Amino acid sequence: MSDKPHQNLAVIGHVDHGKSTMVGRLLFETGSVPEHVIEQYREEAEEKGKGGFEFAYVMDNLAEERERGVTIDIAHQEFDTDNYYFTIVDCPGHRDFVKNMITGASQADNAVLVVAADDGVAPQTQEHVFLARTLGIGELIVAVNKMDLVDYDEDKYRAVVDDVKKLLQQVRFDTDDASFIPTSAFEGDNVSDKSDNTSWYDGPTLLEALNNLPEPSEPTDAPLRLPIQDVYTISGIGTVPVGRVETGILETGTNVSFQPSDVSGEVKTIEMHHEEVPEARPGDNVGFNVRGIGKDDIRRGDVCGPAEDPPKVAETFQAQIVVMQHPSVITAGYTPVFHAHTAQVACTIESIDKKLDPASGEVAEENPDFIQSGDAAVVTVRPQKPLSIEPSSEIPELGSFAVRDMGQTIAAGKVLSVQER
Repeated sequence: MSDKPHQNLAVIGHVDHGKSTMVGRLLFETGSVPEHVIEQYREEAEEKGKGGFEFAYVMDNLAEERERGVTIDIAHQEFDTDNYYFTIVDCPGHRDFVKNMITGASQADNAVLVVAADDGVAPQTQEHVFLARTLGIGELIVAVNKMDLVDYDEDKYRAVVDDVKKLLQQVRFDTDDASFIPTSAFEGDNVSDKSDNTSWYDGPTLLEALNNLPEPSEPTDAPLRLPIQDVYTISGIGTVPVGRVETGILETGTNVSFQPSDVSGEVKTIEMHHEEVPEARPGDNVGFNVRGIGKDDIRRGDVCGPAEDPPKVAETFQAQIVVMQHPSVITAGYTPVFHAHTAQVACTIESIDKKLDPASGEVAEENPDFIQSGDAAVVTVRPQKPLSIEPSSEIPELGSFAVRDMGQTIAAGKVLSVQER
């Protein structure tokens, strides 16, 4: 572990715009992946007729992904800059993986948006920017990638920058602070070293821009919230829930409560990176053992918190949502699946309380009959089975969600208030 402050970085963007190659290149340039490993990947890529994919292979190290040439799982990789120690959350670009992207992006402090110079803003570029905004990602660094394919043409770069700026303004992202960097992940232009091919560009390289990101404030003063990803039984230890500390501090010897399963016990041991540790802080992925809790008492989607301040369980909650795509209209009574932290629960939209003007956030209409793609609204939601969720004003890490139906992301939103059961 590094002594530098930690940042979680999401790499987002359309599927074939070079995200995996960019991530592989970043890891290679920062010395996180040794040269000989890249060589080995290069040979493997060429054997499979996928020459040029060697950097992408660094990330897509699941065999199935190599065969398909796409990124499925969220792979965690780490690298250092002078100021930070970064964990990359590589967010898949394919449609059916948007859900991973949501559970992944919600863990990121900042994001790199990769947009290919030869293709420009694509449908998923739009969707990922929407999600990043809703899920509270702070700063966006835009890598205008594949500059080698457009002969490092400044006009092509400018055109893409203008389109991306329009898109960012639509979702009220502050474009004044955003860096737009002409890159070629494949050739390495402007990733760690300034490129001679873009003499017309005088801004930072990608690594410089990452190094200059503001330091994220660590949410340790909020109460402990740790959504459970999996529950294992390990011989000699017992039941071990695994998850990532979102807020607060997990310490051995404290009494914790799991909601909505409603069981509690004392934390006996905490393990991180196969070592026992006395405490875990926000951003740490841990396994921990709790006295008196069996494997069947808790499940993925539960949230662990202090016994004296347990996670909220919603009877209903009011939320602000943005509808990204829906083939028709959404009315009261609609019951899609809500994905919040590690939970997936069918929820009914009981009422549509207000329609908002997406640009200003002002109320455009009270109690509308329906909402549709492109609309922002305040809705009241009733989970069909117990769901632990928090108002995003109190614990933003547990206050955002995505709405999925028919194999796609319909909407994303944040919780305004919770009516506890």
